[in-house]
Amino acid sequence: MKIPVVKKLINEYSMEQLEAAENAILEEVEPIIKIEGEDEGEQLTHVMAAIWIKRDMEQNDLPLNKSLRNYTEKVRKSIS
Repeated sequence: MKIPVVKKLINEYSMEQLEAAENAILEEVEPIIKIEGEDEGEQLTHVMAAIWIKRDMEQNDLPLNKSLRNYTEKVRKSIS
């Protein structure tokens, strides 16, 4: 996962656009929005992270950096 790519997605696209892109990737269709990544797996990781962080920002009234930190802590705990 590349943090700059996730931040770019959060700043440039709405939740609806991100969710549509996630569904497109899962259905093996080209997403309407541009998602950087070496392959579909990395693109899906980026868009899923952007959705989680954007939702956390909205639901908890948090700034981007705090929600990003929350997400990375969640990921670290899941792999340790």
